[in-house]
Amino acid sequence: MLLPLSGTPGVVFPALPPPAAALALAIQAQLDETQWLPVAELRRLQLAQLDLLLRHAHATSPGWRARLEAAGYRPDRPLAEDTFARLSVLRREDLQREEEALRCAQVPQAHGTLTTAATSGSTGRPVRVQKTGLCDLFWQALTLREHRWHHRDLSGKLAVIRHFKQPGVEPPAGHRLDVWGPSTNVAYRTGPSSLLTIWADPRAQAKWLRRENPDYLLTYPSNLRALARLFERRQKRLPKLREIRTVSEMLTPDVKAYAERVFGVPITDVYSSQEVGYVAAQCDQHRYHVQSEACRVEVLDDAGRPCGPGEVGRVVVTPLHNFAQPLLRYDLGDLAEVGEPCSCGRGLPVLARVLDRVRNLLVYPDGHRAWPLFRDDRFAEIAPVRQYQLVQKTLEHLELRLVADRPLTGSEEDALRAILVDRLRHPFRITFAYPSEIPRSAGGKYEDFRSEVDP
Repeated sequence: MLLPLSGTPGVVFPALPPPAAALALAIQAQLDETQWLPVAELRRLQLAQLDLLLRHAHATSPGWRARLEAAGYRPDRPLAEDTFARLSVLRREDLQREEEALRCAQVPQAHGTLTTAATSGSTGRPVRVQKTGLCDLFWQALTLREHRWHHRDLSGKLAVIRHFKQPGVEPPAGHRLDVWGPSTNVAYRTGPSSLLTIWADPRAQAKWLRRENPDYLLTYPSNLRALARLFERRQKRLPKLREIRTVSEMLTPDVKAYAERVFGVPITDVYSSQEVGYVAAQCDQHRYHVQSEACRVEVLDDAGRPCGPGEVGRVVVTPLHNFAQPLLRYDLGDLAEVGEPCSCGRGLPVLARVLDRVRNLLVYPDGHRAWPLFRDDRFAEIAPVRQYQLVQKTLEHLELRLVADRPLTGSEEDALRAILVDRLRHPFRITFAYPSEIPRSAGGKYEDFRSEVDP
């Protein structure tokens, strides 16, 4: 049940909500309508917003002026789809190199305060992007929409286990707040939240969760898998838990199914990035819907052509409201599969699945690439494996890094090799390494597979 800051019987608040809440609620109300528009109408509205954004970028950013004119763009003509499609894709290394040139010299005053978002650098190419208060406002409105899609009771207790920059989120107590956070309590009354760092040992996390006993849990998929193993081994549940939300990493079907079985609640995923904000969110049918009112998403094949349903390509995103440092046709470095329209009836385009980083594709000796998906639950059936990471060292050599309760026997290693060769469908040379731990990235993310082969 959603409890707005005003207008709820029995709740004493001012007659009108604060300005920030009013704006977020107004945008949310528009999103409730636009989500049902046909795809063609959504694209028409996007093109109109893009026209404004490109005119502004051409007039105020020397870097974008050069890129736009190279694509044949003219600000005295209405923007056409083919003109936008000719604009060269912006790569992370381009953004690093041209960071200052791609910023706008003037920003509309109504767009609010300027802030800087920085990536964690998990791809090896950290970037900084200047954003405005309007970008934050759309983040808040889209968060509210995602809550509404899943009919969450915001008066419940939220537990969050992720990377935090501030101190005081360590076990055993973590940190407690009276509200869920600024993206939600800007417009609604919420229950309390409890925060814990992702760097805490999973056993300490599990103990903390049992003590906090939340209604909702938000964490990373890799961390959820570790927690599910602990709860399954100890045959424990969280009595009040209603839903788990995952962010930041790829949620694989096997992790989703496993954790839903162990915890007995649905799992909902969100696809977003520091640079662009929301990209896609799951509806109540658990299909990823592109947040078309805030960004244009293209899924492109190796030749730069748009992918159709069932095809996998690079994710190229254009945030529609960043007038401080526009990111026009920005390559996120991720892969996604285009989906068919959703049975929920929303016109928002569908991504069937998000496959995370392009750099973490397995490269075969013949040159083709694939995402190395495999069920790791079979590992635990063979040996006491607590954590793993598969690293491609060369085109023919893979290293399986294992954190295990004891060294594996030769026969156990052979059995794990057989699983990988069967799943990957190539007789890679597989060696084993036994580190004491497999660390997360600086931003707290964890990669099951990592490639050291040049993309």
